[in-house]
Amino acid sequence: MTDPVREPWAAPMRLALAEAERAALSGDVPVGAVVLAPDGTTLATGHNERELTGDPTAHAEVLAIRRAAARTGGWRLTDCTLVVTLEPCTMCAGTITQSRVGRVVFGARDEKAGAVGSLWDVVRDRRLNHRPEVIAGVLEEECAKALTAFFRTR
Repeated sequence: MTDPVREPWAAPMRLALAEAERAALSGDVPVGAVVLAPDGTTLATGHNERELTGDPTAHAEVLAIRRAAARTGGWRLTDCTLVVTLEPCTMCAGTITQSRVGRVVFGARDEKAGAVGSLWDVVRDRRLNHRPEVIAGVLEEECAKALTAFFRTR
């Protein structure tokens, strides 16, 4: 049986998984992200580049959001969707909120550092003026498997 909430996000999540593979090839934690325009077309992609660049803020989500903003010519990504293989951390959740992303779709939960429901829930904090829709668990097993395989070699 297909899940009508998660199924439409499987194809973009596969693009994010391909980005995650690129991160792993450069020795970084395999996390990938895709920003979709309101019409569903891909605006930008990103994968973790902390090891590659030596930049602690070079998380997949931050890079994809920066690239999407550059492409649209503005920092407000209202009605855009961020698809990411791992639940965003607090830094990324703050970036999501500040950029006004309309929807966050993620694969694997991050029980140790997740800020979209697992450890914290930054993006749905009622004290903030922007709260995106959240869809969790899209291709969760595939996303988790990529991370598990990476950390087994560490």
